Amino acid sequence: MTDKSDPTTTRRGFIKAGIAAGGAAAAGAAQAGEPDPLITEVQDWASYTGDGVDATPYGMPIEYESDVVRRNVEWLTADTISSINFTPIHALDGTITPQGCAFERHHSGAIELRKEDYRLMINGLVDKPLIFTYEDLERFPRTNKVYFCECAANTGMEWAGAQLNGAQFTHGMIHNMEYSGVSLRTLLEEAGLGAAGDLKDKWVYVEGADASSNGRSIPMEKALDDVLVAFKANGEALRMEHGYPVRLVVPGWEGNMWVKWLRRIEVTNQAIESREETSKYTDTLEDGTSRKWTWEMDAKSVVTSPSPQSPIPHGAGPLVITGLAWSGRGSITGVDVSIDGGKNWQEARLAQPGDDKALTRFYLDINWDGSEMLLQSRAKDSTGYVQPTKAQLRDVRGLNSIYHNNCIQTWWVKESGEAENVEVS
Repeated sequence: MTDKSDPTTTRRGFIKAGIAAGGAAAAGAAQAGEPDPLITEVQDWASYTGDGVDATPYGMPIEYESDVVRRNVEWLTADTISSINFTPIHALDGTITPQGCAFERHHSGAIELRKEDYRLMINGLVDKPLIFTYEDLERFPRTNKVYFCECAANTGMEWAGAQLNGAQFTHGMIHNMEYSGVSLRTLLEEAGLGAAGDLKDKWVYVEGADASSNGRSIPMEKALDDVLVAFKANGEALRMEHGYPVRLVVPGWEGNMWVKWLRRIEVTNQAIESREETSKYTDTLEDGTSRKWTWEMDAKSVVTSPSPQSPIPHGAGPLVITGLAWSGRGSITGVDVSIDGGKNWQEARLAQPGDDKALTRFYLDINWDGSEMLLQSRAKDSTGYVQPTKAQLRDVRGLNSIYHNNCIQTWWVKESGEAENVEVS
C-alpha cells in the first residue's frame, strides 16, 4: 500500500527526492552554466536525411542495441548442435519476447523444412488416420494465445549454489510469445476418437521431424484441454529454431514437451516412456529415486534489473526494480520484493493483471539510498501457491536434482550499483 504521509511514495515526491539525491549533481552542473552539447550543438543526425523505406525490408535492431542477443554457455553442453541459447531477459521490458532473441533448445540441431514438404500424421487409436499438409492446417478454425515456454532445466545449475552470474543465464531458458494455430483437440476430433474408447486413461505420443524426434507422451486430458498446433508466433511465421513451420504448444508444461517440427501424433493406451521422459526430465531425489510426470512449471519469478548484467547506472535516488513472474498452474496474482534478503517484503506493482500461463511483469519503485541490497522476488499464483526458497526445495528434493528449480533468486547489489549472484541462508 502507498503511504500518503511519505512524500517519496507520491509521483511528485518521488521526483523531488531524485533531484535532492542522485539528480543533484546534474542540476548543479546546469546551474553552473555548463552547456549540454546535445542541446546547444547541431548534431550529425539532424543535418542529413536517413535511410529510405526500402533500405531495411525486414527490420533489425539498431546497432546501439547489438548486445541484446541470445547467449550460449560454452561449457554447459558438449556441442552447440545439442545445446541452449538464453533469452536476454535482463535487457527486455514488458512481457512479449521477440522471436529473434527468444531462447532456443535443440537436441539434434535446427532443421530446414519447407511448408510445401510439411506433413503431420495423426494415427493410432483413431477412427481414421489422417495426414495434414500445412495448407490443410490453415483451413481449420484458428486461435491466438500468449503463453510462456520454459525449459525444465531453467535455473537447474543453481541447485548446488550460486553458479551463473546473470539473469540471462540463471533464468533465460524462457520466452513468452503469442501463438497462432489450431487446437490439438480440433485435429484429434477430425480423426475421430471413437476407436480409443474410454478416454480417461488414453495418451497421445508426439514426435518431431528432426533427427532426435524428441518423442513425448501427453495425457489425453491435457491434449484435449489447451494444447495448440502452432504455425505463427508474435504474428509471423515461426523461426527455424522454434520449429518452423509447425510446433506444438503445451501451455504451462515443461518446454521439452513443446515438440518442434511436429510430424506425428499417435493416440495410445499408455505412455510410451521414451528417453526424454525416463532418463531425462525427471526429478532425482536425495535417495537416488526419481519422480516422473512432473510436467507443470511451478510459480517462479526473478528480478531482471538491477541484476549482474543490468547494474544500476546512477547513484542514489529513484530506482525502478523490475522483473518477471510466471506459473504453469494458472496466473500470477502477486509478487513481493525484498531488498534485505527476505527479512522484509514489499508488494510490487503488476504491470497488468496476470494472464493464465503467461509471463507477468512487475515493478517496485523505490528511492535507493546507495547502500547494499540483497534483492529477491517471491511470486504467488491463482492456486495460492507461493514461490519457495532454495532451502525449502532442498528439504524435499536434496541436491541431486537438475530440473524444475523454481527457488527464490538473490542478487547482491553493491554500493557501486554492480550486482552478483549469491545465496543467502
